[in-house]
Amino acid sequence: MQLSARNQFAGRVKEVKLGNIMAEVVVDIGGGHEVVAAITRGSAERLGLAQGSTVTVVIKATEVLIAKD
Repeated sequence: MQLSARNQFAGRVKEVKLGNIMAEVVVDIGGGHEVVAAITRGSAERLGLAQGSTVTVVIKATEVLIAKD
């Protein structure tokens, strides 16, 4: 599958926390970095996400904020 999104990171699922409606998925993208995604529980189940699953993190955002003290 090809996507137009440029921000794609290959990784491995480190943890999946299932709630009643939402799921929190922690993905190790290497180099000591992790991405945490909040997705629906239904999507996590449909994708069969579990610890050790190989996935691609796709970040598509309309804005990115940076703050500095």
